Amino acid sequence: MTVGVTGASGAILAQKALALLEEDARVGQIFLVVTETGQRLFAEEMQIAAGDLKQLPARLLGHACGKIQVLPNKDVGAAIASGSYEVDSMVVIPCSMGTLGKIAGGLSDDLVSRAADVMLKEGRKLVLCVRDTPFSRIHLENMLRVQGAGAVVMPAALSYYHQPKTIDDLVTQYVCRVLAQIGLPQERMFRWMGSGTAKEAKA
Repeated sequence: MTVGVTGASGAILAQKALALLEEDARVGQIFLVVTETGQRLFAEEMQIAAGDLKQLPARLLGHACGKIQVLPNKDVGAAIASGSYEVDSMVVIPCSMGTLGKIAGGLSDDLVSRAADVMLKEGRKLVLCVRDTPFSRIHLENMLRVQGAGAVVMPAALSYYHQPKTIDDLVTQYVCRVLAQIGLPQERMFRWMGSGTAKEAKA
């Protein structure tokens, strides 16, 4: 699968997604593509400088990550830029409104937007974790365009019904919901069972 990271606020969401995917035995390989503004995001929100991008997963997760392969965003000739290369799903987390606009307009001028375009044209799962507020009419129309083309638009709106105690509780629940959209439900996700009967899945 592919994980794209763009310059919208929410580096912690990308970090948690990579951590859960790296731990998931069902995931064989992860292609990580970070835009230039995505690299700036990690630097500003997590104090993790770009440096050698190949070392980014280890710096984010605190250990070597054999299943994560970093691809340069300028490499539009990478394998995931072709529909003939099978990638079953892609998540852009967080997804800036600029990247959303590119995908909605079919402007594949970098690897993140091209890989997303491939997912749509091949009928594969694409989840866009848009992160901005308030939404302008342009943002909303672009969301409708990509949703009509087959993408799942999942704003980074955090939930509170599971009575979170920490920021990590909030982040984990959201990311688990995202991964469920690509067929990777997580045991850590809180599942609502109805008022008075809600139970948290075993960690």
